[in-house]
Amino acid sequence: MPVHRSGTASARRRRLAAAGTLLTSLLLLLALPGTATAAEASAIPERGTARMGQGVAAHDGQRGGTPIGTAAVQTEGVDVSGHQGNVAWSTLWNSGVKWAYVKATEGTYYKNTYFTQQYNGSYNVGMIRGTYHFATPDTTSGATQANYFVDNGGGWSRDGRTLPGVLDIEWNPYGAQCYGKTQSQMVSWIRDFVNTYKARTGRDPVIYTATSWWKDCTGNNAGFGATNPLWVARYNTTVGELPAGWSYYTMWQYTSSGPTVGDHNRFNGALDRVQALANG
Repeated sequence: MPVHRSGTASARRRRLAAAGTLLTSLLLLLALPGTATAAEASAIPERGTARMGQGVAAHDGQRGGTPIGTAAVQTEGVDVSGHQGNVAWSTLWNSGVKWAYVKATEGTYYKNTYFTQQYNGSYNVGMIRGTYHFATPDTTSGATQANYFVDNGGGWSRDGRTLPGVLDIEWNPYGAQCYGKTQSQMVSWIRDFVNTYKARTGRDPVIYTATSWWKDCTGNNAGFGATNPLWVARYNTTVGELPAGWSYYTMWQYTSSGPTVGDHNRFNGALDRVQALANG
């Protein structure tokens, strides 16, 4: 005759109930806004791998083609990072590229391992070149990152061949697009960076951004147009609307699928205007 152990059955029911509660809690957690699924977490790139314009196509779309309807003479340029590795600078020069920007740093934790080949290589073929910093406002202050940038390739010299440094401020490839900051906090972070860079180098840095990101994350702040040249990102045949405060762009990144290195740009002026920006 079977023996009924009510205590054992009760304990089993309690364990099953506890397991069900835990599973429910985990499912609710995964459903919360901003909580990454396993697939999403695996898609987050490794820190240091961000590159200029990385989020543009995903957020703003990409329409290929050569820029049209520009009022001024435009001068072709490129931007590169460790993503491109060793760059065929002679090929670019022979195709008409006259200026270049090279990623130097990101946050306060990454320095481009291809920096020497890219920075010196562009100079050696005759290009006017400069460097950029990929900002991560959620990791350290603007001043801290500006100092890290200047100390690791982001400086400037009046030699006629060195462009002022660039603050690359755009979508966060590692998390929330505005890096967890309010619009006013983001404006303060950018101000901290540009003020520190100018104090260190004597130059106002160029600001690289996309109009839609600038609207979302700074509230379309108009406070930088009088001092900081604009490098706008829009992958299209026309530049479109500019962020508030700028009535014209200095540089325009118009594609990420151009020849040799992908990212191609137009300087809003002839080569002598590129030289003028280099000279300050």
